[in-house]
Order: sequence, then C-alpha cells, then structure tokens
Amino acid sequence: MDYFLTEEQAMIRDIARQIAEEKIVPVRRELDEKEEFPWEIMKVLAQSDLFGLFIPEEYGGLGKGSFELCIAVEELSRACLGVSTTYAASALGTYPILLFGSDEQKKKYLPDIASGKRLVAFGLTEANAGSDAAGIQTTAKLVGNEYVLNGTKQWITNGGEAEVYTIIALTDKTKGPRGASAFIVEKGTLGFTFGKKEEKMGIRSSSTRELVFENCRIPKENIISKEGVGFIVAMKTLDNSRGGVGAQGVGVAQGAFDEAVKFAKQRIQFGHPIISFQAVQHMLADMATEIEAARALVYAVARFIDSGAKDVTKESAMAKVFATDVGMRVTTNAVQVMGGAGYMREYPVEKMMRDAKILQIYEGTNQIQRNVIGQALMKKQK
Repeated sequence: MDYFLTEEQAMIRDIARQIAEEKIVPVRRELDEKEEFPWEIMKVLAQSDLFGLFIPEEYGGLGKGSFELCIAVEELSRACLGVSTTYAASALGTYPILLFGSDEQKKKYLPDIASGKRLVAFGLTEANAGSDAAGIQTTAKLVGNEYVLNGTKQWITNGGEAEVYTIIALTDKTKGPRGASAFIVEKGTLGFTFGKKEEKMGIRSSSTRELVFENCRIPKENIISKEGVGFIVAMKTLDNSRGGVGAQGVGVAQGAFDEAVKFAKQRIQFGHPIISFQAVQHMLADMATEIEAARALVYAVARFIDSGAKDVTKESAMAKVFATDVGMRVTTNAVQVMGGAGYMREYPVEKMMRDAKILQIYEGTNQIQRNVIGQALMKKQK
C-alpha cells in the first residue's frame, strides 16, 4: 500500500533499506552465531544520520518524530532484529532526556547521541520488577551534592556497550512508585559496573547485561526533572517507544514473508511450485493481510504520537501488542511454508522466528499490554 510518505520520509526508508541489504544481510548470520555486537553497522547508521532522526535540530538532530523512527526501525528489522534492537534501544534510553531533561542536560547529551558517538540504554527492569515495574528496589540517596545509587538492573539492552544510561531508582521508599526518580549515569562512573553478557534465544548480536550500582555517586544535576516523577518518566518513555517495537514486528514479519514467498515459488512438489497449492496460498494470504494491517496500525499510532496528543498509552499498547503478535505468527508460518528448509540455519527464517519471540516480551509483555488497553477502556466507560 501507498502510505503517502513525503520525499524526505521515502529517503529515510530507502537509506535504511540500503544499509539493511548491503551491510546487515551479509553478516547477520555471523553476528548471530558469534553473538557479536554490531559496532560496524552502528557506525554506518551514525554516518547516515539515522541516530538523529527524532532529536530536535537545535541539538544536532534531524527534527523528525516517531513516524520516521518507525520507518527506519522497520527496514532494519526486515534484515536483523538484533541490529534493529541495538539501534532502537538507544532511542528508548534517550526519550527520558528528550521528554523530561533540562535544557542543560539536552545540550550536554543529545548532540553526541544524535551523531551516534554515544549509545544509550534504559534501566528500569530488575529481578523483582519486570511486568510489575513499580516493584523496583534500586535506590538513590541524596548526600550533599551527589546522589548515591545502590541496586541492580537486569536484562538491560545495550548494557556494557552504551555510554549513557537513564536509570529509574527510588529516592523515597515509603512512597512506592511516587518515590521513584530518573537519573543519567555515564559509563565509567565509579561504583557502576556490569554483569555477564546474557546468552539468549534470539537477538544474539544485541548486548543484554546487568547494571550494578554499588555506592555509585553521580552529581545531583543528573536527576531528570525532579524527585518523585521517575515512574511518570518511565511510563511516558514507554508510550513513545512501544510503536517502535511494533515497527520491529512489522519488519521481521515482512522479512520472513518475503523469504517464504520466494521459496514457495521455487520449491517444486508433485510437479508444481508449492505456491500453486491452495493450502500454501491461504497461509501466504493471511500473512500478507496481517502484515499490512499491522503496518497501518503502527504508522497511524506513530503519527498520533507525533501530533502531540497528551495520552497515547492505549494506542501505543495496541500497536505493540498487535504488530508483535503478527511478527511471531508470520515468522512461525514462514518456517512452516518452507518446511524442513525453514528449520535450517542456512535460511534466515529460522533466526527470524527465534528473534521475533522477544518482541512479545520486552517493553511490557503482550499480556500486560492487554491489561493497559483494558484499563484504558474501563476509564473511558466511567
């Protein structure tokens, strides 16, 4: 379908697609098998100004929005979710600064982020605070002119590789979620270390590590906004980023679908290409329809976010849950269409199916997204 992209948006799509085809596809299997962080590809993305897409021009970015970011993420995800997760997670970590940071913080951090010189990570999840994000235990205590952080963050994308971390920690344990605050912590800060690199089912080129804070001292100027608004910072950040996860679902689904169609045209059984069989046609027809529906929803929600709407929580959750469910379903069916070949590492759909699973889990499981949508509907009825 034609989504009536502007000339500039079409150019962003084409640049991301060219990088995906020329730089990512040739190395994606190797990156996956070696669990190697895609630094060389990050440098190419930086040179192409893709890290600055959603950052205002005054801070060295291109001044675009969620929609343009989704276009880029979708194209990268068609080739490799591990690479696109590394790229998208930097945007996730940047949103707290972009949405709630002071002008001084934005001037200090955003230009280097926009240029791709510094990757970012977002630290919310803990061992006992996953779906229950309000259950965080990491603390930040003001001592003189510094905050002292103690605690551990778990399963943090870009952990150990990123230079800048936006962290949610408790400044007042007695207030529960209202006692949470957001902070900027730089790699190399004394008392800030990393756990082992996790070994994952999929997105293996993406780095996932624990963040460990042991009497980690940061300047009090590194608090984002003010004490007590950390949970709001986290939720608004996720509202803005979940559309990007939906774009990942669309991208990996499209990539797997393209491989399945190509294979179905070439694979001969009973004297005919298998795409001529109605059973296969129906599977491919459902896949094509679901991808187009998911893309339409993700694009609409991204444009809704860019419109400046105050409350995008329900719509953002819808884009995430629907598109990532499609991503999982389509990659699974692509393997089925390709049969034994699809199960082999020689073909990319095996990797795509493994990678797609994380989309239903991170940035809020799809069960939690349904809770979010349901709660919004309950409020609407009152």
